[in-house]
Amino acid sequence: MDKTPGPVSVYLLAGGRSSLRGGRDPLLTRVLASCGVPRPSIAYIGAANGDSKPFLSMISAYLRRCGAERVTLAPLAGGRRKLEKARTILESADMVFISGGDVEAGMEVLEERQILPFLHELFERGKPFFGSSAGSVMLGRQWVRWEDPNDDATASLFPCMGLTPIVCDTHGEAEGWEELCTLLRLTPEGTFGYGIPTGAGLCVRSNGTLEALEAPVHCYVRRRGAAIRRADLPPIAS
Repeated sequence: MDKTPGPVSVYLLAGGRSSLRGGRDPLLTRVLASCGVPRPSIAYIGAANGDSKPFLSMISAYLRRCGAERVTLAPLAGGRRKLEKARTILESADMVFISGGDVEAGMEVLEERQILPFLHELFERGKPFFGSSAGSVMLGRQWVRWEDPNDDATASLFPCMGLTPIVCDTHGEAEGWEELCTLLRLTPEGTFGYGIPTGAGLCVRSNGTLEALEAPVHCYVRRRGAAIRRADLPPIAS
């Protein structure tokens, strides 16, 4: 009897730089090729941006330019009546992409639609997932919200999809990863967090090992109530 496929690598991308300009993004092209299908079909989850049609159009063109065959919205933000259609699209696609936007809003949609157990089931059966920007954060374990954006004392954690066991942020290099550091200060001692700079990516292997892609990924750890910078994860060869 053939062994049932298990979880595969998850790719967390920051996006940016040349991603929405002309030509092919080598990092995204590499991620799509990792699926093992010449031109994979993509189920697009746009929960973090309210299933924005302009955003879908822009990102779909980008994905096709980098090797995707077709990109189909799995409609989740518009209500429960299209939920069965979304499940069918997710089931049949070669890969699942979590698009960017607002992390908390995206997680609220996924929880309200009660789609998270189904996404976990697909992942456990070997469906490849990848995300960009806020979508990458959503694929991690948890994120942080503020009651008052100007007061870190009002910060609290909320769960994300948890398809990877890590916490990460994207595009925060200019601010010294302030949000990621705030999150880490609320976590247990020894928790690591990863800052994925613009244009870079992080591959989380099924065995838990981490590989930076295209550029170093910044690493922090929670020590004595503070977020301490550690050595960067160096990028692996293409």
